[in-house]
Amino acid sequence: MAEYKDPENTILMELKDGTVVIELLPDVAPKHTERMKELARAGEYDGVVFHRVIDGFMAQTGDVKNGKDATMLRYAGTGGSDLPDLPAEFSKLPHDRGTLGAARSQNPNSANSQFFINFKDNHFLNGQYTVYGRVTSGMEHVDAITRGEPPASPDMMVSVKVAADV
Repeated sequence: MAEYKDPENTILMELKDGTVVIELLPDVAPKHTERMKELARAGEYDGVVFHRVIDGFMAQTGDVKNGKDATMLRYAGTGGSDLPDLPAEFSKLPHDRGTLGAARSQNPNSANSQFFINFKDNHFLNGQYTVYGRVTSGMEHVDAITRGEPPASPDMMVSVKVAADV
């Protein structure tokens, strides 16, 4: 088994090509970190598609309401979880390549279960979306996610687990 600096705040996201290791940042965004762990532990992220993947920008996923059912894919990106929305936890952390950002509507306090992983530095997002994690290994698997809005044949998160539970 691999050694992680903080297994309680490390996410193991299994994609079609391999494992993506994500370090969560509870000191920066405690509510977002807790939400991701809560949904991962409930199995809510397992089988959820990447519904919005823009080349040179980011890959978005996490619609646990609409992102698992092929008949609902046209709605993927419009839902969240059954849990209440989260308040913004903006910080000085930049949206660099490999960082996780909380997806939301126009309302800054509307993040719920959806998130995106930046393919490149996207500093124009700084201060507007909560950064609450970063990919520490497996970014090549993120780079291989099928592009599209939505992709014709979307990739999914096979499983998402907290490293402390594995």
